[in-house]
Amino acid sequence: MKTFAIAGCGHLGKIVQEAYTKGLLEGYQLVAAYSRKAEDSEKIVSGTDAVAASSMDEVISLKPDFIIETASIALLKDFAIKALEKGISLIPLSIGAFADSSFRDMAMKAAGKSGARIYIPSGAVGGFDALRTIALIAEVNGWDIKAGIHTHKGPDSLRNTPLYSDELQTAEKTVFSGSTKEAIALLPTKVNVAVASALATIGPDKAEAEITSVPGFIGDDHCITVETEGLKAVADIYSANSDIAAWSAVALMRNLASPMFFF
Repeated sequence: MKTFAIAGCGHLGKIVQEAYTKGLLEGYQLVAAYSRKAEDSEKIVSGTDAVAASSMDEVISLKPDFIIETASIALLKDFAIKALEKGISLIPLSIGAFADSSFRDMAMKAAGKSGARIYIPSGAVGGFDALRTIALIAEVNGWDIKAGIHTHKGPDSLRNTPLYSDELQTAEKTVFSGSTKEAIALLPTKVNVAVASALATIGPDKAEAEITSVPGFIGDDHCITVETEGLKAVADIYSANSDIAAWSAVALMRNLASPMFFF
């Protein structure tokens, strides 16, 4: 029986917990949940044998096999290295944290030493296998490669960000074009998908990101492209809300526990 904990007990954390209580995570036992709001973690563990932890240090002390992070880049950066050093594998949803090359290197080093793993769930990306395979072929052959993501969003999702202006409510406009590293710096909670696809291909410094605001648009449409000599892959996924991110973590855990592994 593998054990896991949930770090972040908001909407996405509740999806993981509900999947567990409905029996969709056979072979796993929830041992702890943590939220900065104690009442939220208490709700998550209600009806289970898990504890509502008062800190991530308490979660780490329980030595779960996995920690699923559904909270924020800040929380992930706060506990990730300590957990990995203890041999605890991570399934993070705040993938934008890994656009920080220093943090990424420390996390990879800690995981390498302890034998832990950092599992990047597909979320609203999909096609990681094809993206990584094409990037590998290009690297081996020394071919030029291009990779990037074009995201369409509604203007309301950009409120309270540097990219928002009232004109977006009436006119379609490309509001950002640059690297995925620059995108996550501007929008820490909005472009985790861009960073995930960049990590799977040529890295956040090189992979391109473009964001177009569309009046009245609900949700996100992500079109990811990677192209090299004689090869091209395009993954286009629309999601009306962020639920797919949490469900992808559930799907990943089911994959890890299955005798048949889908890569």
